[in-house]
Amino acid sequence: MQLDHYVHTFGHYLKARFGERVHKLSLSGDFTCPNRDGTLGRGGCTFCNVKSFGRDAGMLSISEQIAREKIRTDRARRYLAYFQAYTSTYAEVATLKALYDEAASQSDIAGLCVGTRPDCVPDAALDLLAGYQAQGMEVWLELGLQTAHDATQTRIRRGHTLADYRDAVSRAHARKLKVCTHLIAGLPGESHADIHSTLQTVLDIGVEGLKLHPLMIVKGSRMAAQYQRQEVMPMPLDEYAALAAALIRATPPEVVYHRVSATAQAPTLIAPDWCGPRWLAMQAIADDLACNGAQGTTLGRPWSAS
Repeated sequence: MQLDHYVHTFGHYLKARFGERVHKLSLSGDFTCPNRDGTLGRGGCTFCNVKSFGRDAGMLSISEQIAREKIRTDRARRYLAYFQAYTSTYAEVATLKALYDEAASQSDIAGLCVGTRPDCVPDAALDLLAGYQAQGMEVWLELGLQTAHDATQTRIRRGHTLADYRDAVSRAHARKLKVCTHLIAGLPGESHADIHSTLQTVLDIGVEGLKLHPLMIVKGSRMAAQYQRQEVMPMPLDEYAALAAALIRATPPEVVYHRVSATAQAPTLIAPDWCGPRWLAMQAIADDLACNGAQGTTLGRPWSAS
């Protein structure tokens, strides 16, 4: 499988940017979330496992986590520090600076990726991230939008709106920060047309990167109980692969796909079982793209890795 032949992947982007492989190291700043701590709600979004990011990571310093993740990942000489767990801008700016500085101070850390919610990016946090970019670091603000439809946001208890997302992107772009938006295909009550509409809305607002995930049912989530009652059903692999490939073909070739699927492992993963193997979905998506056209084909501007 050579997904890079058909998709402008993050790996391809990083190799072009740095001239070598650069790997992301997933870190936890021991953050929480306004949808967990009572500010907006408790228990998180309906799809979220309340223990999905191991809290043991928060017991280690950022430097210790980086050392541990280097052992786990494939060998590389440079890395991006990915603050992934929960809402990684949800703290006082002094706290954020201490955590980001600890990562950025290491000589082989080439940049920062910070995952957060659209309603949790105050100007002070954006200014802080822009400061690292001004120093020459690679910086990505990763926003968990999931869907552009506010009715779905309410249904999954997300706690923010499309207007929050528009505002966050506008303020990030005013500081020339790159935005990577997370989208979930197969949310309850949504059709294929709805996720296509979400993609078009995100592209119209403006975005530099995308992460596309299938809906997964995970242990400890509200959605797990809904799944047991047969109120929600994730997509089969062939349906997701065809949908993901169609979305990719409708995406301009300059937009970077940081991810085209997602995985989880037992006992966390309940369904679909095809989200367990790492390469299964990516191979199916690559096969569809090989047959029906690469990223941007629908727009008449197909991606070329050359």
